[in-house]
Amino acid sequence: MSFRFITKSIHAYLIDYPVAIVLIAAPFVLKLGQSGPVAMWLSVVVGVAALLLAALTDHPTGLVRIIPYWLHLWVDRAVGVVFVIAPFAFKFVGLDAWYYWVLAAAVLLTTSVFNAPEEPVATCSALDTHTVG
Repeated sequence: MSFRFITKSIHAYLIDYPVAIVLIAAPFVLKLGQSGPVAMWLSVVVGVAALLLAALTDHPTGLVRIIPYWLHLWVDRAVGVVFVIAPFAFKFVGLDAWYYWVLAAAVLLTTSVFNAPEEPVATCSALDTHTVG
């Protein structure tokens, strides 16, 4: 049984926009920022950027499809790494730190371990056709 079940469509419909909204709203709901304002605003800024990234990605819910999906995944992974490092770099403690570490684990698992490989796209070109005769 493969653990790689998060397809491009699942990522687009069930992850991108909902996660962006959570990243924007959760710091206010959870009252993040006990370690300083960066603990709250980092999530909000990343959430706004995630909305923009989703809207510009070449996947089913992209509005202006100019960013290839593979690049979108690498940006997501980079955000996961930033979320691992941020609590150390900015000296977050308690909930502020755990919030980012849990998000980092979720992002990195979703975009790496559970991410289903894309199906290769079949291409046809006039040069590939042969006529017998």
